[in-house]
Amino acid sequence: MGDGVLVVFAAPDAYRNNDVEHEWRQDSDFHYLSGFDEPESVLVLRGGAEPRFVLFVRTRDPEREVWDGPRAGVDGAVSDYGADAAYPIAELADRLPELLGNVQSLHYSLGRVRQNDDTVLRALDGVRRLARRGIGVPEAIVDPRVVLHEQRLIKAPDEIASMERAIAITAIGHRAVMAKTRPGMFEYEAEAVLRGTFREQGSERHAYAPIVGSGPNATILHYNKNDRRMQDGDLLLVDAGSEYDYYASDVTRTFPVNGKFTAPQRAVYELVLASELDAIAAVRPGVTLDDVHAVAVKTLVAGLIELGLIEGPLEEAIQGERHKPWFMHRTSHWLGMDVHDVGSYYAARKPRPLSAGMVLTIEPGLYFNGRDERVREEFRGIGVRIEDDVLVTETGSRVLSDAIPKHVAAVEQACAA
Repeated sequence: MGDGVLVVFAAPDAYRNNDVEHEWRQDSDFHYLSGFDEPESVLVLRGGAEPRFVLFVRTRDPEREVWDGPRAGVDGAVSDYGADAAYPIAELADRLPELLGNVQSLHYSLGRVRQNDDTVLRALDGVRRLARRGIGVPEAIVDPRVVLHEQRLIKAPDEIASMERAIAITAIGHRAVMAKTRPGMFEYEAEAVLRGTFREQGSERHAYAPIVGSGPNATILHYNKNDRRMQDGDLLLVDAGSEYDYYASDVTRTFPVNGKFTAPQRAVYELVLASELDAIAAVRPGVTLDDVHAVAVKTLVAGLIELGLIEGPLEEAIQGERHKPWFMHRTSHWLGMDVHDVGSYYAARKPRPLSAGMVLTIEPGLYFNGRDERVREEFRGIGVRIEDDVLVTETGSRVLSDAIPKHVAAVEQACAA
């Protein structure tokens, strides 16, 4: 940031109804920079002046702490979290103008929360009133993605370790679901296995709401009702990842509810798996997510031609996007503290090359709606997605979620466990 200053507000409390709150989670940027996990807080980082690390926090309040638990308070923000200075949140309006003075740039996300914008803009107005004392006003307001989100995109070793733990927990959950799912169960029973396993293993929360879609529901990309009774002969698509130490995992597996793929299910599954494996093999520094997606598409299109679901030749089918009715999403997204993590996908308006330390998903799929007369009846109602979490290394890539069964024999063995 040079001599710039970065301002980040903590995630607000959100009320579900009356005085019952939704589960609270700290803003990812705020946690990344401070580790401070309390609402009603503001973080100020200054690149060229002391104090460099400032926290505005809730004061200690024994009466409220009986209800809501202990607070760090001003003293704890310094002693436990390493702030150079800490002040009560009630003093933010008075102290923020001084902290924004004599800096070249203000790094702040305008337009996310109007109340926070008003606070910052009033503080800038306060800096202008200090101009008579020789205090300079920031010359620019800069989107934090320019610095902060680029830093978050490249994972440090401790971040990778947290993601590996999240993925290890996710692996236990997916294996448990494969082993316990049987015809006649409801989707929410499978979801309960996931949720219970994740929590038992120390995950604070899911990285996102689990998708547990059986039979025709497996063809719905963001299905979330999870309330259908599973039938003998169904496939079950489970898209679920745990979060650990604020880092996400994101894994999808598709498996037969009765433990054995039918011939049409296996044909579709092995095609999606081949696409995923080819896309993973393409991941290395210097290539782009567009390159990886193109590899996945090429394998899928070739397989769809072989199955007689679309017409060739191959390049014509790719150019004509004949796969789009059944593979309509991209193959990858960034993964980190957020399941769709921050970081630009483009540089100078071109797809950016991958670099060591990036983590991305690889997740091709095929979704044949049960009413889709463009496909043969044997394939209707089959939905398959296979998704892994992949770390870009100096020389290639490493699949962080490789311990979760995905080859046909391994999946059927896990279902029989």
